[in-house]
Amino acid sequence: EMNRNRSSIPKLAVRRMTRYLTYVQGLREAGTEWISSKDLAEALGLTSSTVRQDLSHVDFYGVSKRGYEIVKLQKALSSVLGADRVWRMIVVGAGNLGRALALHEEFHRRSFIICGVFDNDPHKIGRKVGQIVIRGMRDLPQVVVREKIDMGIIAVPAAAAQGAADLLIAAGVRGLLNLALTQILAPKYVSVVDSRIITSVLELSHAIQTIN
Repeated sequence: EMNRNRSSIPKLAVRRMTRYLTYVQGLREAGTEWISSKDLAEALGLTSSTVRQDLSHVDFYGVSKRGYEIVKLQKALSSVLGADRVWRMIVVGAGNLGRALALHEEFHRRSFIICGVFDNDPHKIGRKVGQIVIRGMRDLPQVVVREKIDMGIIAVPAAAAQGAADLLIAAGVRGLLNLALTQILAPKYVSVVDSRIITSVLELSHAIQTIN
């Protein structure tokens, strides 16, 4: 029932749900058992009605006067966001950003397993990032198939991004996280999410100026 409605959830609601999930996971680790929609909203700078509306997409309801049971809320959000399973990823681009992502322990903690790092620079191939040996791009297709890779993180310069995407798609990867400062063209059956630190910093610089 829950998963059937996944594709109809508005994108902004999905984005907020990712925040609910990380917040609720923190509460659970701290031993909290219940949270009200009001407290959840206040913690994340939202309104109670937004929280209630978002959670109605999850087929999850609070208990009158008590709010939401955290263990069950985490489970419901995890199911909708696909965080209740292990996802296997590779990073394309072994520059500073790619290496930092490969070493980012939070991925592993949240069941996103980085299974490989790839680059076309002969000086980088064979070196290690943590426990992972950097491989050449020609090895990418066989690793995708053998390791059953779900997602590719594209951390290459803009000019190389589409080529990296094409290689990942041809190998069978169904989801791409694009960190390059350029648009990526992909067929409809491949999901692409753009995540750009530069644009986020520009958003922040704008926000700071408007406060004053």
